[in-house]
Amino acid sequence: MTELEKTILDTLLELDEKIKNLRTTNSKPDFLELFARLDALTNQLPKNSDPNLLHYLHKKSYEKARLALQGRDSENAQGACR
Repeated sequence: MTELEKTILDTLLELDEKIKNLRTTNSKPDFLELFARLDALTNQLPKNSDPNLLHYLHKKSYEKARLALQGRDSENAQGACR
């Protein structure tokens, strides 16, 4: 895993954690900042990156992207895109 992919995974894990904590927190997290950060990181990925990862990130399938980066892509359900 490259340093950029690690940063993307960390950001995806942060997003996942904030979503899980929505019910128990009084303040609303700034999802727009996280989405903007993910877009910026995605745009930095080289064209020869894992095609599945690129697809997931460009389609905003963040859970699928997280699973792919964690080496768990086989757990992803086949989508309608393919």
